[in-house]
Amino acid sequence: MPAYVIATVDVHDAVAYAPYAERSPATIAAHGGRYLVRNGPKQVLEGQLPEARIVVLEFPSVGHAQRWYDSDAYRAIRPIRQAASQGSLYIIDGHQVPVATLA
Repeated sequence: MPAYVIATVDVHDAVAYAPYAERSPATIAAHGGRYLVRNGPKQVLEGQLPEARIVVLEFPSVGHAQRWYDSDAYRAIRPIRQAASQGSLYIIDGHQVPVATLA
């Protein structure tokens, strides 16, 4: 079942953050992940519009997502993100539609 890494990131030093943004896609792809959302324009429907960057990554499973986060390649660049920004990252199990409802 797919799993998603959701990140909200408030970048306070864009210059220092740039190497992380350049290097992170390869670490994600190496573990079967892909970007579904990589910030972009936001339109509020309800509540308040978040100022932080929003990133959604899709991985084949929670295990793939966890292995990406724990990988040597990502561990090497994670301090760049942490020094240049503040935010949250978490993994969420995807929703699988039961086969009976697809008919």
